[in-house]
Amino acid sequence: MDQTESIFVGGGGEGYGLPQTLLLKYGNRHGLIAGATGTGKTVTLQILAEGFSAAGVPVFLSDVKGDLSGLGASGSPTHKLHESFVKRAATIGLDLQYSAFPVTFWDMFAEQGHPVRATVSEMGPLLLSRLLELTEPQEGVLNVAFRLADDEGLPLLDLKDLQAMLTFIAENAADIGARYGLVSSTSVGAIQRRLLVLENQGATQMFGEPALELADLMLTDDQGRGRINILAADKLMQSPRLYATFLLWLLSELFEELPEVGDPDKPKLVFFFDEAHLLFNDAPKSLIEKVEQVARLIRSKGVGVYFISQNPADIPEVILGQLGNRVQHALRAFTAKDQKDLRMAAQNYRENPRFSIEDAIREVGTGEAVTSFLEAKGIPGVAERTLVRPPSSQLGPVDPATRALIIADSPLAGKYDQTIDRDSAFERLRARADKAAQQAEQADDGFRNARRYGGREDRVEKPKSSSRSDSVTEAFTKSFARQLGTKSGQAIVRGILGSLFKSR
Repeated sequence: MDQTESIFVGGGGEGYGLPQTLLLKYGNRHGLIAGATGTGKTVTLQILAEGFSAAGVPVFLSDVKGDLSGLGASGSPTHKLHESFVKRAATIGLDLQYSAFPVTFWDMFAEQGHPVRATVSEMGPLLLSRLLELTEPQEGVLNVAFRLADDEGLPLLDLKDLQAMLTFIAENAADIGARYGLVSSTSVGAIQRRLLVLENQGATQMFGEPALELADLMLTDDQGRGRINILAADKLMQSPRLYATFLLWLLSELFEELPEVGDPDKPKLVFFFDEAHLLFNDAPKSLIEKVEQVARLIRSKGVGVYFISQNPADIPEVILGQLGNRVQHALRAFTAKDQKDLRMAAQNYRENPRFSIEDAIREVGTGEAVTSFLEAKGIPGVAERTLVRPPSSQLGPVDPATRALIIADSPLAGKYDQTIDRDSAFERLRARADKAAQQAEQADDGFRNARRYGGREDRVEKPKSSSRSDSVTEAFTKSFARQLGTKSGQAIVRGILGSLFKSR
């Protein structure tokens, strides 16, 4: 088969099995790359990304260690491993040709690639609750904030919008509670403190506009090769929960926005989820169920998801069972738990009478693996010991100058560079507060004038008390008017809210 039908992963010489290929028509049936540190997972990810790109399939992956930027540069005969690569290529019957691939660099911190952002509304309360490590009552308050923002036409785009929304809820808890249920000021305060922690981690840059357009992840170059989208994650990994939540959001967006395509001849996009164990560490049942749903249904959208982790046991069984294409590098078995995990990993493969899968997983060296790819009719292939092919692109990172040149030549250069701060919840709540303050000031002037000229106070119409039938907007305005009835009250409230509004 040629590269329009399959991806050549590797083969073998004496003691190894038949050549191993990943059929493109089953590329959206998901996959797993597992193995201990230093056994070759990164190279396997690299050669799969090359194969999909060469077949015209765009790829998204995260560069956790900084090594995968080499996909944007050609391998070289001067590389220290060149002779080893040539020898292995001859052993497995590969015509090794070095080549660079079209890459697009992304970086949440806008340092090593194009900025990548999402709006708070797109992230949603479920993922934000996971990111902020909220309790169930706190998650309930966050859901109220999102619902209230929708009902009142207050777009939540960046973190200051959400902060303003929470302050609004805290100041009007009684009126909001009558409509949406009890809102605890303690829970609001806890969420606000967690948002400060998030800001300290640098997540402010993650939220806002222009938000990422999914179409920009699905581009091809002028030769028809799929662009490989590389998210710089070396710095992002310092906040593991932020890293995992962002990737899960992106996967969810693909699931929600892409149309059904059935069983395509090749995937529309392949998504590699490196350090996948971070997604499931301490994850609530609701989140695991969401991941399982996405993994089960997203293949009909033409998206393949490949999880990369040290141990298959890191992946919940309900998700592991959906991963049809597998590359298992060596596992170490030093403890009783390690030995149990090794046996479990071996049981996930179709037996090969020529060797013990458990022994093979323990014994394969660096750059070798036990592989199984889906065959005709989607049947799992027999497990084989495989020498993984060497990459065509550069092994190891590109230098900063090369990275800068690739970013400057990108078709997306300049599109996401400048942030946009359009009218949203923060600005609209501030406008309401200013209007309420102005109305209160006018009412105060009316009372003083009535007293000065001997009039009666009841000639000036006083604000009526709010009722449960009032909208939250009316309750907000009336609450502010009452608090701002005097200049001293105005100073108190502006002391609370002004620091938020005026410091931005």
